[in-house]
Amino acid sequence: MRIYECILERIETLCKQRGITINQLSYLSGVSSSTIKSMYYGKSRNPGVVTIKKLCDGLDISITEFFNTEAFRSLEQEIK
Repeated sequence: MRIYECILERIETLCKQRGITINQLSYLSGVSSSTIKSMYYGKSRNPGVVTIKKLCDGLDISITEFFNTEAFRSLEQEIK
């Protein structure tokens, strides 16, 4: 799995756990729904750290908590 896929999977999981939609996450985080949807539809495959931090704020977690999963720990190095 690539980092892009891990990020989307993590967002989906956290939204499901909180019972919120992507539109609600957009409102809570201040990230436009079009930005989030661009990520989901592959138009934006490299979300910036500021965007991820805003999403974390909307989800009421730290950026460390966001990335603290087995999926992120098991990612292979992109550049070898």
